[in-house]
Amino acid sequence: MNSSELSARAGVTVRALRHYHQLGVLPEPPRSHNGYRQYGVHDLIRVLRIKRLAALGISLDRMSAILDDSGVGSAVELDRLEDEIDAEITRLSTQKMLIAAIREADGALDVPPELGPFLAASAAVGLSPEMVHIDREQSVLLAHVVGDDGMPELARLYSELSDPVVLRRLGGLYGRFERCGPQSSAEEIETLVNDFVDVLAPVTSRMAGLGQVIDLTGYVGLFEDYTAGRLNDGQQRVMTALARRLDN
Repeated sequence: MNSSELSARAGVTVRALRHYHQLGVLPEPPRSHNGYRQYGVHDLIRVLRIKRLAALGISLDRMSAILDDSGVGSAVELDRLEDEIDAEITRLSTQKMLIAAIREADGALDVPPELGPFLAASAAVGLSPEMVHIDREQSVLLAHVVGDDGMPELARLYSELSDPVVLRRLGGLYGRFERCGPQSSAEEIETLVNDFVDVLAPVTSRMAGLGQVIDLTGYVGLFEDYTAGRLNDGQQRVMTALARRLDN
């Protein structure tokens, strides 16, 4: 048999046969005078065994020892397969729960579902697409920085910020923030910072009272790099002053 005949009989592709040769699970047969590989029934049987092992979930790099009967016990391999399947079931179950949570929160696919309601609500109060995008990117970065352990505190903060009154006030402040620029006076910057503090300080105080303080020590540089690429000089002055006020 040539390659196409073997692949047809075994129910695999010619490309698969070449892959088996490359990995060494199917020895290359001798070639005929015209240079084509010539396979026999033993090659067909080996390919059928490869298919059977692959159907069990055994990877190609583990097959050679089994195919060559080099002492690999069936019980050991079956235990390994069951462990791998159990791990995959756990992963898929977690993935399915995450999909359900994102669906319930009506959130974005690339943002933790715990933060989805705030981002959806902030978009609904009239924030510009640019500010919505900045909120979203910073949320992704925050979620990564706090990790799984800090996610409950971050979710609580976002829940506090999702309060309709707080969110409505923030929406107006965001509009003023977007209009900030190099031309903004020190007085305008200070007034806007004071107004932000009036809204945010009660939220951060409640979080601190509950012992839920988000520690970003060591990550300030990341957020500064982000804002440097997204915000103009006036907006960065607001953020710097606001961070200093809220830390005190």
